[in-house]
Amino acid sequence: MRRKAFFLLWLLLIATGEGIAFGEAAAGKAPVMTCRIVRSFPHDPEAYTQGLAYADGWLFESTGLNGRSSLRRVELETGRVVKRRDLDARYFGEGFTLWGGSIIWLTWQSGIAFRYDRESFEELGRFRYMGEGWGLTHDGKNLVMSDGTAVLRILDPVTFRERASLRVTDGGEPVEALNELEFVRGEIWANVWMRDVIARISMATGEVLGWVDLGDLRRALGSAPNSEVLNGIAYDAVGERLFATGKNWPLLFQIELTEQ
Repeated sequence: MRRKAFFLLWLLLIATGEGIAFGEAAAGKAPVMTCRIVRSFPHDPEAYTQGLAYADGWLFESTGLNGRSSLRRVELETGRVVKRRDLDARYFGEGFTLWGGSIIWLTWQSGIAFRYDRESFEELGRFRYMGEGWGLTHDGKNLVMSDGTAVLRILDPVTFRERASLRVTDGGEPVEALNELEFVRGEIWANVWMRDVIARISMATGEVLGWVDLGDLRRALGSAPNSEVLNGIAYDAVGERLFATGKNWPLLFQIELTEQ
């Protein structure tokens, strides 16, 4: 019901031509940074992006919607999909993470996470969980999963059992609608659904350490009438590069953080 309510609000905003300004939607206590666009890359405008990751010289991406959900390996420079696995139409694909030689991919309301071989995309197994699946990342020891609330689940990567939970707050107030996740330099970075922002979250306390305003990315899209919400963070740990995109965006951006 929570996501349905968010979705109806988002449709209303689109229909009326309104957006949610950063200051109105996330007027929290943590400091705010902006970003500088280093470079842009082609991105499939039909990709309803749910998860994003970078490793081994490739961009990995999951897309959603029933009948359109897919797992992809993508050539960064061209946006060309070099490998793809489609999900059965009864499942709505969500975020994923790369764990060792495997890929663990969530579904929205089916309570199933799929595990695939990272190279071949062959299915290796499945996990069960309660509630909704939104975003997934890891810190090298634990999986971290979002479900659209202000609480992140800390999971065992072998059994998928919940080890702990992390309530995310800014100035003592819960931060709802945490979505796609990425582990960046010891912090959890989270898209917040329907906002052009990223929350930088302490893995130890759940406190928001800072906000990244990515409104400039939407403005850089130019005429892209089918583009939807910002969603998708990837970190190249070797090259120390940050990437971000959105659902049905024709571009993916490499960004650097800047002070306001």
